[in-house]
Parts: sequence; structure tokens; C-alpha cells
Amino acid sequence: MNVSGLLTWFDTLPTYRALREDLGGGGSLPPLGLLRAARPALLAALANDLGRPILVVVGSVERARTLHQSLCHWHPQPERVLRFPEPPALFYERTPWPRETATARMAVLRRLAAAEEGWVAVASARALMQPTLPLQQFRLGVHTLRVGQFLDLEGAVRRWAGLGYEPVSVVEGPGQFSHRGGILDVFPPAEPLPVRVELFGDRIESIRYFDPATQRSRARLEQATVTPAREPLPRHGPRVLEELTPWFQADHPPEAAEELAAHRESLAAGVPFAGMEFYLPYFYSHPASLADYLPAEGLLAVDEPAELADAWAGFEEEAMGLRETAEREGELPPDYPIPYLTWDGWREDLADRPVLVLGHGEGELEGGLAARFRPGPRYGGRLGDLLDDVEKALLSGERVVVVTRQAKRIAELWADRHELVLPVEELREPSQADLTFVQGPLEEGWILRPGDRDPGGTFPGDRSLRLLTDAEIFGWRMPEPRRPVRRRRPAPESLYADLTPGDVVVHVDYGIGIFRGLTTYTLGGEEREYLLVEYAGQDRLYVPVYQADRLSRYVGADDRPPALSRLGSAEWGRVKARARRAVEQVARELLELYAAREIAPGHAFGPDTPWQAELEAAFPYLETPDQARAIGEVKADMERPRPMDRLVCG
Repeated sequence: MNVSGLLTWFDTLPTYRALREDLGGGGSLPPLGLLRAARPALLAALANDLGRPILVVVGSVERARTLHQSLCHWHPQPERVLRFPEPPALFYERTPWPRETATARMAVLRRLAAAEEGWVAVASARALMQPTLPLQQFRLGVHTLRVGQFLDLEGAVRRWAGLGYEPVSVVEGPGQFSHRGGILDVFPPAEPLPVRVELFGDRIESIRYFDPATQRSRARLEQATVTPAREPLPRHGPRVLEELTPWFQADHPPEAAEELAAHRESLAAGVPFAGMEFYLPYFYSHPASLADYLPAEGLLAVDEPAELADAWAGFEEEAMGLRETAEREGELPPDYPIPYLTWDGWREDLADRPVLVLGHGEGELEGGLAARFRPGPRYGGRLGDLLDDVEKALLSGERVVVVTRQAKRIAELWADRHELVLPVEELREPSQADLTFVQGPLEEGWILRPGDRDPGGTFPGDRSLRLLTDAEIFGWRMPEPRRPVRRRRPAPESLYADLTPGDVVVHVDYGIGIFRGLTTYTLGGEEREYLLVEYAGQDRLYVPVYQADRLSRYVGADDRPPALSRLGSAEWGRVKARARRAVEQVARELLELYAAREIAPGHAFGPDTPWQAELEAAFPYLETPDQARAIGEVKADMERPRPMDRLVCG
């Protein structure tokens, strides 16, 4: 859904044209104090008219997501609206970044560094706090392949690995490359499709896009640009390892030691690996911020300065607490650099850069463009009142645009009073219609009143525009599908916090014992904490704290205390074997049950009717991916002539 055709209304406002001219002259402007709902439209209009890259900075992750989504609905070219994503790891964590996050961030860096026209990038405080590779390092990694060019194949493979590309057998996603004979496949983060380079000897014979799903070639290209794929460039790995060798050689818990050994090997080889972002502070002496990539002619827009400052302060406070914990548990190298950009550092980066404040702040502009926008009325689902107000607005000369997921339903209600107005799927061109229904979501609407008439009264500057969405009609905002929550591994302390000395516990490897509490034990001259478990015959087991997840409270069928296991015996192994056989027996019974169910006759329901489709369309919320899948699976089961066996939990 796209409503970029409404952007022509901005051109007719002298206040907007004055703002556009002021931005062209450089220098910061007073805060606009603009209605929050109108900001996506203004940003899209500026991106379209100024032809300059725009970086929009917001406070929260949620605001970044909704603003990015709204900008895609307003921008004439939605593919030019990007979001600079936040790292999934907390500061001081060694949690690997998903490839999608790493490559999406690199795509934004590529667009800003190239100073391409009309691009808009949205970033939250958390995303901005993560430093990135210096602009000069990024530019040194950019190289262009051209048809007819001579190419050192082995050198290209080494170079791409050093730029963070993952070597794979088949390229399926951004940040990957593969090598088969005289064919090189590579997927630069900012490209829409991967690129296939075919060599004849040492010369590039052809360059094509190809479909990663089918691996079939698509459009021919004369050239292709390869850019860095990761923020810490692996080619600097050997130098980083040299600095961190004493820490890698120190004693670490067995689980961490195995992981760190793999990291050490990858750093030495200068190849990418999962979790390398943890070492980013060692890759560059002066890391960059996202603002460093915005060209001098680019525009930096701040949504709400107060919200940005509050969010930044909250993340900094959280980071200090995380550092104390990580240092106490020995998870950081000595003198580990601060891995984030501080608020003071961010303000220094902006010292000489013009900033457009969209929201409120000190010295806020009185009147101007902000005075033209007003919030729309709220109807709370009272569709009769909505239609009454639309009639009055049209009689007073306003133009009305209604953007809703229930456009068909509301258009039918309107047709009961007046002529039918057919809903449209999008509004990319200026409309001459007084009333337009658009099928789709939009975050929030507004009323635009010209206030200052355009000389000559040209369309549409002398008329008001009333934009209504589901937020005004039904009282709910544009819902965002929930994303799967990344489950973080719980801290060891949380795994044994509910255990008290004397509790009967089960160790996955050693069996049933009695938890005697937390104790310390000196090993190799170092004092460490252990969980003490007592077994039959006064045997004791010292469980390292980082292995607390192998312990659990004993739960029996009755209140009788169980027999304790004996360390060193085969008893616990026999218990587990009996349990395994019992589980296998249950599995066989279930298999027989489901086989019988498959051949048993049942009642097959018919497919959906138009009435049911209308009922579902009236549901004012957006199903999550899991809900939509469950609904489809239940319907499919009901239409089969087999008994349904399904439990849906919500």
C-alpha cells in the first residue's frame, strides 16, 4: 500500500516551500514541533524533493520500526527506505549477530557512503550506539568488477573473505560467496540479488544477477560493485589476535575455552566467524558512527530530542551494569574498550552538522508548517458518526482520504447514502476525487489546513485535506506482526536461585542427590564457586556454576524420598536406559494410534464461504505469522475426511 500521491499537497504550502529552501541553505533550524503522525509524510516529501540522503534518528526500537513502516507507505520508492537495525546482543556479550542484521547494517552504510539520491535511513538510539568500521576502511574495501577485466581468482577469494564474506557451497543470502571452477558467486549486502561472475581464463567474460532460490541467471550486467560484508573486517584479525593473545592463553571455563579457541583460530586465519563483533573495539583505534557516513549534503533529522536522550541514557546505564558483571565473572579481556558510542561522543559528532528537529525542543518554531496539521477526530468504531463527518467535510470543500483495512466495508456503508466509491489498493498519483477509499494500513491520520492560501489558489493549496485511518476510525493503531523472541541463555545464578540446601536434585549425568548449597573450591591456585551435591555413601560432586543448567529439582510421583544414586556405579545409566525404553514404548503406541486415525472415516467440512470471508475481513487486528499459520492448518484439517487431532494454545 502506498499513498505517495498525497505528497503533492506539501508543494502547495508556502510554509513547506520555505522549509525546503532553508534546508537547501544549510544550517540548523528551530524545532518544527510537527504532529507525530505527519512526520513520515514530511520526510518522504523532503526525500523526494531534495534528492539528498536523509538519516532519521529516533529514541526507541519500536518507534524506529513503526516510522520505517510508515515511510515505506509514503515514499514514492519504498525500496529506498532502509532501517539501520540494532545488534541483538547486549553490550559486553559474545552473542553472535544474525547474518541478516549484519548485512542489513552494511547495506545502509553502502547507501549513505555512496550519497545516492532519495534514500532514507531510520536508526534508533541502540543502533546508533554500536560503533562501526571507519568510512575510510569501508571505501578501501569497495571494488568494482567489469566485463573484460582481468581478475586474479584466488586473490578475489582471499579478498572477499577478508571483507567478511562467508564462503559457502551455494550462495543463498547477502554476505556470502562461492567458488566453482571459473565461476564466482557473490552477494553484496546492498544488491537486490547475488551476482555471478564467469571467467574465461583470467578474464571476466560475463556478469549477471541470479535468483538465489533457483540459481538461474537473470539480467546481464556490465559491472558489479562488491562492498564489505561485516563491520569488523576479518582481514585485520591477525593484528587483533596479537593484542589479545595473553587473554586467549589464560585459563577459561571449559565451555568458554572451546569457543575462544575457535575464535582464536579464525582471527589468525583472517576469516569471518560467528561472534566476531565482540572484538570490534580492537579492530579499529577510532571506530565510526553512522553519522560519519552521512555525506555533507545529507540531512540529519531527529524525531524527538528528549526521547533520544532518555533512551541513550538508559542504554548507557544498562551497559555500565553489564560491564561490572562481565568483569566480575572474568568474561572480558583486561582493559576492554567501551564498545559503544557515548551520548557526549554522539553530540560531538553533530557539532558541525545541521540538524532538523521534527518534534519539540528548545526554541521551537511558532506557527509555520506545524500549525497546518491537526489530529483527526476519534470515532471508536462509530461508523455512522464517521460517515456524517465525511459528508460535512465534503460539503465544506475538504478533500477526504480514508485509508483502512476495512475499505470495502466502509465503502459499502457510504454507498447506502451516496454513489458507490470503489476502494483502491494504492494512491501513487495525485487524485482529483473529493473522496477516496484506500485499502491498507497506515499508522495515523491528520487534518491539513492550508491557513496561508497559495497565490492563485492552485490545486490543492486552497483546500483542506482530511486523512483518516484505522487509528481514528476504530481507535487502534497500525499493528505490527510480532517477531519471534530471541531467547537468551539464562544466567547461571537464575538456574539454581530456587534451590535451597537439602533439596533433592537430579544431575543429567550422575543422577539423584541432595543439594548442599554453594561452596568455593581452590583449583590451580584460583578460587572458584561450585554447587555441592551429595550422593549415596557420602560421595560429593562439585558442579561448576556455569554448568548449573545440568541440575534440576527432583519431581516424583509421590512424596516419598527417592533413593540416592551412587557415584561411579552403572545404576544411573540403567535408570536412564529404562526411561528411554518406556519413552520408546509410548512412542510406538502413539504411532499406532495416529496410523489408526489416518484410516478412520470422518466428516469433511466445505471450503470457506463468502460470508465467512466477510466476517474475517471485519476482524480489526492483524494476525501474527503463528496465528495465521494455525488458522490455515485448522481449516485444512477440517476440510479433510479424517478425524482432526489438534491443540491450539494462545
